[in-house]
Amino acid sequence: MRLTRRAVVGGLPLFLAACATARVQPGLAPIDPIYVAMYGPITTEPYPVPAIDLHKVDRKFWRQQVTYIGDEPPGTIVVYPDEKLLYFVLEGGQAIRYGVGVSKEGYRNPGNAIVGRKAEWPHWTPTANMIAVKPELRKFAAGMDGGIGNPLGARALYLYRGGRDTRYRIHGTNEPWTIGHRVSSGCVRMMNQDIIDLYNRAPVGTRVVVVEDKSDGGRDAT
Repeated sequence: MRLTRRAVVGGLPLFLAACATARVQPGLAPIDPIYVAMYGPITTEPYPVPAIDLHKVDRKFWRQQVTYIGDEPPGTIVVYPDEKLLYFVLEGGQAIRYGVGVSKEGYRNPGNAIVGRKAEWPHWTPTANMIAVKPELRKFAAGMDGGIGNPLGARALYLYRGGRDTRYRIHGTNEPWTIGHRVSSGCVRMMNQDIIDLYNRAPVGTRVVVVEDKSDGGRDAT
């Protein structure tokens, strides 16, 4: 796999990465300062976004710029649920690759769609099915305001098909350790630092392609 080590992958200034120090915990390997900065705390948001303990997230799922093989044009979001990876396709055969959490076995994936709406610190309302499975969610039947405890995290991309809301989202999460796992009821979840990055790249109207069979189509070059 050919990867670039561009500190600007996360929209971070080079000086920020240069000033960061590798995070070291007893008995754990140090983490590259670029990633310490990329997944560090964000204090410029309406709600503080805490740093992510990357020792709890497989490094395969850390944001990276990769050489991409595929037919999708630049500006497309491509999701590979089997691999728990999402790509934002760039010019020149490149893409930004993010780790994601995807739907649990037995739940549908969102399918192909477009980004019909975007929201910062989105409001969340559990569906009737969610409440049926978890009755304790009934207290949020009227919805939950945005905030660090909101299940949609810092940002949400609302997926539409045929001009209608599918009720599937690509969104942040306050449970970063679930990235790389089958955990959702169909939505695609990302670390808050990553969904903020993707939100800034993907405008309303962005095409979203979900590739169910991981043998089909392009991923990053190996």
